[in-house]
Amino acid sequence: MRYHLRFDIWLCLLLSFLISFIPVKIAERILPQKYETYAQEHTVSDGDIGGIADESVYQAQNIDDLLSHDTFTIVSPGIQYRNRGGGFYDSYYMHAVTLPSGEIIAACINNESIKQDGDSIYTSHSILPVGKIVYEDLTSHENFITQIEHSEKLSRTDFYIDMLGNGGKMSQEDYTKAPISMLQCITIFVGFPIFHALGSKLGIFPYFWAPKKSKQSEWE
Repeated sequence: MRYHLRFDIWLCLLLSFLISFIPVKIAERILPQKYETYAQEHTVSDGDIGGIADESVYQAQNIDDLLSHDTFTIVSPGIQYRNRGGGFYDSYYMHAVTLPSGEIIAACINNESIKQDGDSIYTSHSILPVGKIVYEDLTSHENFITQIEHSEKLSRTDFYIDMLGNGGKMSQEDYTKAPISMLQCITIFVGFPIFHALGSKLGIFPYFWAPKKSKQSEWE
């Protein structure tokens, strides 16, 4: 079954779409400047939580090491740290990270601060960002536990490792895409009834709802 929109609807949609390029062009000039501020606020210094871990940061081997140090890093072979999958916890993604001991813990990771000790990400070791323990009952998020334990259960579910800190910034493309799309949709949504009402008033388009005729005064 095929449906055809009336010509007046297509025309008003087209006009609204064309007019939406005006606020979009304005936004495209403003948003890059805002992104610079956003990027500065979400750039983590080396040595801070979510930042690059240098040689002075303790390299944890097992859960006991995690519990006995305020901050630490984890060295993972290749990209093994993300091979076991993960899950969405609130607004960020956590990986099921395997420690050198074989124990598995949940960790949110700032990918910008991962270092490689070789030329290939598959054959070298990945030095994960500086992290700290955050105590929280992960089992209270059933969907998250189902996702992250899809292949293998976590060794501990009473904490996760924060290797994100204030990092994890979006790319400029992702940062600008959502507000521009929303602005364009709002402009079309507002512009369509305005164009159609104007055309109907001028007699170019038929009314969606014919205006009620005003009642004549009984004295007339």
